[in-house]
Amino acid sequence: MVSRVKRFFLEIKDFSKTVDLNLPENFKIILDDKNNFHLNKFFYKQIGVDHYWRDRLLWSDSEWVKYVTNKNLETHVLKKGEELVGYYEQEYHTVSNEVELINLGVLREFRGLKLGSILVNHAIASASRKNPERMWVHTCSLDHKHALQNYKSKGFETFKEEEIDFVA
Repeated sequence: MVSRVKRFFLEIKDFSKTVDLNLPENFKIILDDKNNFHLNKFFYKQIGVDHYWRDRLLWSDSEWVKYVTNKNLETHVLKKGEELVGYYEQEYHTVSNEVELINLGVLREFRGLKLGSILVNHAIASASRKNPERMWVHTCSLDHKHALQNYKSKGFETFKEEEIDFVA
């Protein structure tokens, strides 16, 4: 079955706002050390199943290793104690001096706690330390119902919209 999906491309250029993370008690966000591609693969599959993330499902282990060990890629992991909660991946593009927020999500059992908002705030703060021209992300109508508004509430502005065919 083919359906139409709306895709939104958003950017933020003003990093001057101070971001308060307001992490709940026992929660922490850590920068992954790139030693285990299985972590990225786990989050991609577990979070993505609800939002039709499929592009990487066919990747071989060597493709995952190459992706995760990219020197410009960062994976930030949200944990409650030692329990995995969510993550985001961002890549610094040196030539264009911009940061791309590639994937961001929270595991199903932790949704509804505003943790996605905390991850977006953390991603913006992390990106701002690189002093980029902009940070950008794309989201679509298949992503979490609050994703688009979450980005906009943090200062992201739409710079492109499109509709694409999606085969379920």
